[in-house]
Amino acid sequence: MSQELANLESEALNELASCADLDSLQSWYQKYLGRRGLLTQFMRRIGSLPPEERPAAGQAGNRLRELLEGEHAKREKQLQEQAVSLGLQRELVDVTLPGERPLAGRLHPVTRTLRRIYQIFAQMGFQVFRSREVETDEYNFGLLNMPPHHPARDMWDTFYISDDVVLRTHTSPGQIHAMRAFCPEPIRVILPGKCYRYEQVTARAEFMFHQVEGLAVGRSITLADLKGTMAAFARQMFGEQRRMRFRGSYFPFTEPSVEVDIDCILCGGKGCRVCKYTGWLEIAGAGMVHPVVLRNGGYDPEEFSGFAFGMGPERIAMLLYGIDDIRHFFANDLRFLEQFS
Repeated sequence: MSQELANLESEALNELASCADLDSLQSWYQKYLGRRGLLTQFMRRIGSLPPEERPAAGQAGNRLRELLEGEHAKREKQLQEQAVSLGLQRELVDVTLPGERPLAGRLHPVTRTLRRIYQIFAQMGFQVFRSREVETDEYNFGLLNMPPHHPARDMWDTFYISDDVVLRTHTSPGQIHAMRAFCPEPIRVILPGKCYRYEQVTARAEFMFHQVEGLAVGRSITLADLKGTMAAFARQMFGEQRRMRFRGSYFPFTEPSVEVDIDCILCGGKGCRVCKYTGWLEIAGAGMVHPVVLRNGGYDPEEFSGFAFGMGPERIAMLLYGIDDIRHFFANDLRFLEQFS
C-alpha cells in the first residue's frame, strides 16, 4: 500500500510540473484529486484493508492529499501570473508607431444640403418651424383650399393610414400649424421635413423625400418679395452665374402660382435625363398664399398677405454634387456616401 502511494505521488508531481496552462492544471486536479481521482479511489479502498492497517493507510493518504493540494495551489498561482504577464505583453503599445486615423462618421449629403438651406434662410430672417409627418385629411388637403372631391387632390398620390389620416404628401400643412401658432403676428418660417407619395421610384422621384416649405405672412407682402427671396436663395446656394426663371403654374393653396427653375448644372443647359432634356430644372414651387388659406390660418386676407414656397433638398443636392439619380441618396451604399466628407 505504501509503495502504491509512493508511485502515485511521483507520478502526480511529475505531471503537475508539466502542466503548461490552467486548462491542463484543471485536468490534472480531476485526475488525482477529483471525486473520481486516483487518490480518492485509494482512500475509498482503505475500508477493505485489515483493521490494523487502516490507520496508517489513512494517515498516509491524507498526507499525500495535503501535499498534492499545496503543490497544486503553488502551480496555479504560477500559471495565473504567467497568463497575466503574457496578456500584458500582447497588449503592449509601441508609442513610436504612427497612429491610425479613426473611422469618423459623415453627414449625409441631404443633411448637408438641409443645413445649408437653413443657414441661407436664417440670414433672411426665417426661423425653422417643425410640423408632424402624419396629418389629418383636413390639414393635408381641406384647410389648403382642397375640400373633399376637389380635382387638385389628384396631384398627390397619397398614403392613407385611415379614412381621415394620411402620411403628409407635402410640407404645406405646416403652413396652417405655423399661422395658427403665430397669429396675429407677422411670420417668416421654413418648415423642413419628410413627405410621402405613392408613386414609382425613378431617377427623379422617390416615394419618401424631403421638402422645405417657406412661409412669410405680413402686411403689404407682394409677389416681388417672393421673387427677390428666391433669387437671393438661388445666388447663395448655386452661385452668381446661375440663370433662373419663373413660370406660371397652379397650386390650390397659392394664387398666383409659379415654378422656379435654374439652368441645369449637370448638363450646363444642354439637356439630360434629370432635367428631362429641357436644360432647366425646377427647384421650387411657389406663389402668393391663397386668401382661403390665410383665413384658415387665422389671418384676415383683407389686412394680411403672404407668399409660400416648397423645395426639394434632394434635387438641390443633385445639382450641387453632380448626382444624376435620386435613388443613390437612400440606397445606403457606403461607396457613394463616403464621397461626402
